[in-house]
Amino acid sequence: MPNPSSPASASLAISMPPESEPYAARLDAPAIATAPSGDGQLTVRSLDLEGQGVAHREDGKVVFIDGALPYEVVSARVHRSKASFDKGTLTVVHQESAQRVRPLCPHFGLHEGACGGCKMQHLHPAAQVAVKQRAMEDQFLHIGKLRPERILRAIEGPAWGYRYRARLSVRFVRKKGAVLIGFHERKSHFVADMKQCPVLPVHMSAMLLPLRALIESMDAVQHIPQIEMAIGDRGGPLVERGHGDVTALVLRHLLPLSESDLQRLRAFALAHPGLQWWLQAKGPDAIVPLEVPAAQRTGALAYSLPEFGITMPFRPTDFTQVNPHINRVLVARALSLLDVQRSERVIDWFCGLGNFTLPLATRAREVLGVEGAQALVTRSQENYQMNQLARGSLGTLAPTLFVARNLFDMSPQALIADGAAEKWLVDPPREGAYALVQALAEAIGEGAVKGAWVAPQRIVYVSCNPATLARDAAVLVSAGYRCSAAGVVNMFAHTAHVESIAVFDRPAL
Repeated sequence: MPNPSSPASASLAISMPPESEPYAARLDAPAIATAPSGDGQLTVRSLDLEGQGVAHREDGKVVFIDGALPYEVVSARVHRSKASFDKGTLTVVHQESAQRVRPLCPHFGLHEGACGGCKMQHLHPAAQVAVKQRAMEDQFLHIGKLRPERILRAIEGPAWGYRYRARLSVRFVRKKGAVLIGFHERKSHFVADMKQCPVLPVHMSAMLLPLRALIESMDAVQHIPQIEMAIGDRGGPLVERGHGDVTALVLRHLLPLSESDLQRLRAFALAHPGLQWWLQAKGPDAIVPLEVPAAQRTGALAYSLPEFGITMPFRPTDFTQVNPHINRVLVARALSLLDVQRSERVIDWFCGLGNFTLPLATRAREVLGVEGAQALVTRSQENYQMNQLARGSLGTLAPTLFVARNLFDMSPQALIADGAAEKWLVDPPREGAYALVQALAEAIGEGAVKGAWVAPQRIVYVSCNPATLARDAAVLVSAGYRCSAAGVVNMFAHTAHVESIAVFDRPAL
């Protein structure tokens, strides 16, 4: 069995057909110097999972280059040198990639103070997907020692305005007498001087400067380290104009807020329809909504899965997917791949709020949702009951039970105690589901399939880390499953984050 520790990332190349038409975005030339090629330059062959170009010197030494793209000839300034590799920053492009584009955001780049929130805005979005697809395939091959039988078409969506969740740092810069709000600078703990952010929804990007002015005006200006943003996709006072989003801002404050500050927050919310404030004096579980007059209250913070007739209320610190556009497609793709029948029982491991569980309940005979956090189990039960009452002509949801369990400490006995299910949906955090798949492999190996319990016929695994997916895939294959399909999900455009989905089938006994 493979080691359960997370493997190291691998580098990858972009594979684009040479006859492809040039991208229109290339008409806007990149803001990087170009020069004729010559001696001592580096040819970039691939990208690593941090978005760095990978080249080799004549002696074979690897050079990682920030800002460089595959198939470019470049010069770089080395800022870190080790025995086996160098790290550097792009200085000149001598031969430019056909996939290089001008970044939309003025805060993206290699300049001093550049924002570190995105890593790939200089690469065309279609090429970004190719990079991530190759990353997933490489991890399967190098870590899992396997190849998926079929590569699924990538799930893609809007490249801009997609980020409905974000954690923004707040810093009062005493020397400037000003407040900064945004992501961290590239490779730094300093807060970037962000005046806009095109990956945020337009209204949230436009709110960055007004938020600065608000915090600067507050008595607690030096004691507010963070604002967390969560946006729903339904309800709110602007729904009649097609903008029903509810925006929740969680203000982290280290000291109690004065009544004057609370009034400033209320006035800000009044000036921005659909905005609700939450206050966080301690940990994430301690958040409370700011009390406002009844006329100023917004709709509920929630997102919808219209294909399944499901609405999911959530608190702003609950885990929900960053990209609601992609999430809708991902849920539909997962259920389509799982091919749940009305006669089948399904288990949703790492179920969270019920993002997959409730849609599964529209298809299956019975569903079990298992989650590590009791607070999420409680809210998933509430979401199930609310949706069950609201179904009307859509038909009732299948009987569904939610339980809390430590999914990083599983045993074959615990697995069997949850009962047999024809299908599994697995959606773990970055650490993967090693304990779960290992328990499954041991249960199969011990002959549990001969009793009342039988292993699932099909598993759909949704992953946010291709390395741990590949590791867990190797365990499943060793237990008799085959990886029948896999593909990437571009949940985080312009970042190096790779989300993926894989299907594992077990031959009928």
